[in-house]
Amino acid sequence: MHALLLALWTTLKARWDLLREQPEAGYSTETVLVTALLVAAALVIIAIIIAKVTTKANGIEL
Repeated sequence: MHALLLALWTTLKARWDLLREQPEAGYSTETVLVTALLVAAALVIIAIIIAKVTTKANGIEL
């Protein structure tokens, strides 16, 4: 188990060093993450609106 953690740490350290050499390398990843969070927020808001409209519509007596 110790060897596995050491290998994981070494790999992460190497990748971190590569990113520090290229500061713009993580920009696209950040953009994708922010876009995904905005999409998720929009889906939650749409679901809330649909639930409220459905509740109001079901409350109408004909």
